Amino acid sequence: MSLESMLIVAAIIFCIGLYGALARRNFIAVLMSIELMFNAVNLTLVAMGRWLVPFAVQEQLSTVLTGQVFAVFIITVAAAEIALGLGIVFAVYRTNESVDLTDAATMRH
Repeated sequence: MSLESMLIVAAIIFCIGLYGALARRNFIAVLMSIELMFNAVNLTLVAMGRWLVPFAVQEQLSTVLTGQVFAVFIITVAAAEIALGLGIVFAVYRTNESVDLTDAATMRH
């Protein structure tokens, strides 16, 4: 696949995630949409890393894996974000018995 096609796919996935994050009222759907946006960024990083150094020699392995290393960091951040987000979802559900974002906005203690 060419770089352009990979970037187009990543842009489409990012736009779907952005629409889902802005248009949904459910916490879990918003978290899934944010994950889609993270995955689109990962796809872009790996595609750009592959495109910038297509045929590297063994001595330059660190420059070849730059996109993949950034993708692993993003996956780690996404896992932490999901763990924190699910903790918030559970807390909101215990309080309101709903996972609606509008209910969370009206929480007062």
